[in-house]
Amino acid sequence: MTRWCLILLAVMALPAQAALRYHLEPKQIAPDTWMVEGKTENFSKENGGNIVNTAFIVTDAGVVVIDTGPSLQYGDALHDAIRKITDQPVTHVLITHHHPDHAFGNQAFPERSLSALPETTALLERDGEAFSDNMYRMIGDWMRGTQVVLPTQELAPGPLIVGNHTFQLWGFTGHTGADLVILDKTTGTLFAGDMVFYNRAITTPQSPGLDTWQQELDLLAEIPFERLVPGHGPMVTDDRAFRQMHAYMTWLDALFKSSANRGLTANEVMRTPIPGRFDSIAEASYELIRSTTHLYPRYEQAALRMLPEE
Repeated sequence: MTRWCLILLAVMALPAQAALRYHLEPKQIAPDTWMVEGKTENFSKENGGNIVNTAFIVTDAGVVVIDTGPSLQYGDALHDAIRKITDQPVTHVLITHHHPDHAFGNQAFPERSLSALPETTALLERDGEAFSDNMYRMIGDWMRGTQVVLPTQELAPGPLIVGNHTFQLWGFTGHTGADLVILDKTTGTLFAGDMVFYNRAITTPQSPGLDTWQQELDLLAEIPFERLVPGHGPMVTDDRAFRQMHAYMTWLDALFKSSANRGLTANEVMRTPIPGRFDSIAEASYELIRSTTHLYPRYEQAALRMLPEE
């Protein structure tokens, strides 16, 4: 192959390489506070896994980052975006839960800053490599160089003071069994992680159950806030995300119960049309299939236990 052919091939490859960049655009949502909003889609090679909301708060003692995104490259892009806004160092990275879209950008930040509930760290240690294999299959080259990096600092429910900002931390279980929720009391901003989805269907692979999640969602809704950043979907300043989730989860729970009592198979449940009132919830049909796989066997077992003995 001639030198000119090699040069031509290299030039032709440039657009593909250039396309593999996250163009993150932090939006200021409160004093000192920025949110990076992801797409309400599934993981794909087109979006690079940029389907998650991340955020950061600039305090006078350093930057607090909330979740690091789906890959090393995303984490690097987020860190670069922070540097354009402030020269304060990142001192605290709060990982809300162990799912890869929230924790696989950890490499881009100082290890001493990486913090999570101890149960979250244990789950990431248990599931991280399997998640990584799956992410490489789903988003391909976007994952290049990404390794699972565990948090080094333990968080506990209660107050956390960083410079001129006071945070309150809660530990819930509804989404994964270990779910961190953070209220910045200084600005009234509630970072709910994946305890709250808005205009995007919930994901349930590690959920202990819809009943647990709904009970905790009711507790979460009692926290006073001025603005709420969900794990997926746009920010809200009222209770609409809670109302949408409550309605959707109530419908899903009733569907599974009635279907199990009628003896329907999982395949039949998966084909259930999504009610029109949930048209604004992205990926509802796809997540119905997944949630049926994750949760429906429990409803079938409960229905069998209710059958009279012969």
